[in-house]
Amino acid sequence: MAQLRVVSYNIHKGRSMSGKDALHDLRLGLHNLQPDILFLQEVQGRNEDQATLDAQHQSLAAALQMDVVYGCNAIRQTTDHGNALLSRFPVLRSENIDVSDHQLEQRGLLHVVLDVKGQEVHCFVVHLGLLGGSRVRQVEAMTARIRQVVPDDEPLLIAGDFNDWRDELAPLFVQKLGMYEVFATASRAAGDMPRLRDSVRQIRQVLSGEQRLSQWSQTRDGRENQLAMGGAQIMRRPPRTFPAKFPMFRLDRIYQRGFAVHRAQVLRGRPWTILSDHAPILADMELC
Repeated sequence: MAQLRVVSYNIHKGRSMSGKDALHDLRLGLHNLQPDILFLQEVQGRNEDQATLDAQHQSLAAALQMDVVYGCNAIRQTTDHGNALLSRFPVLRSENIDVSDHQLEQRGLLHVVLDVKGQEVHCFVVHLGLLGGSRVRQVEAMTARIRQVVPDDEPLLIAGDFNDWRDELAPLFVQKLGMYEVFATASRAAGDMPRLRDSVRQIRQVLSGEQRLSQWSQTRDGRENQLAMGGAQIMRRPPRTFPAKFPMFRLDRIYQRGFAVHRAQVLRGRPWTILSDHAPILADMELC
């Protein structure tokens, strides 16, 4: 079966947290990750004011030697931006669907079908709205699209910036599409920021001898999904990804159907804390 590395990243229109052109360092950082499928949001397809930030999807695809599809959503006088999907696998077909809910926000769903070693894999790149009602309606529109054009037995990936800081949309994906967020099903996960009170409690346990330092490090850096009494699985919540330097909100997700997720990780530290206002998510998975 095919082994895949999937990355989802809101690249902040190629600008760093300080507003400088970060596209060169972004190309290098993504190249080092060696992704097979790359879901990008806030990608500028056109920037007539600054040539180095123009056609970002093409620049990244050329550096990573990947095929690319761009979905333009927000058009301004001298710029436009939207979602992009980069892939090491052949692109069979694609379509960008307008799901704008009101005039102040232009949103789209980029649907790309890939040929992954003879198997069609459907990918949706999303950047949902800031309002809760808008997000629900956009997920409903995506659900209708999937039920219409994606066979139930074909693998499916949905990734991007969901703006779902309250984690309210997950039941919709589970109940309507049979999809699960990668951190909820990964055998191993890393990179989430623990709550302050949890860190204090664990430090006290280490100091008192109740927990070894190596156990604490493993708990923080390589946590495993556990089985509770009775066999029920205790699934992790998705990680905090925004803002990248001091993450407080769980905005970014990768949902999957038809894959075994071996590892899920949110990337911390440099260069990720300065390249964008979001932290990227990485998942290593296998096509079932």
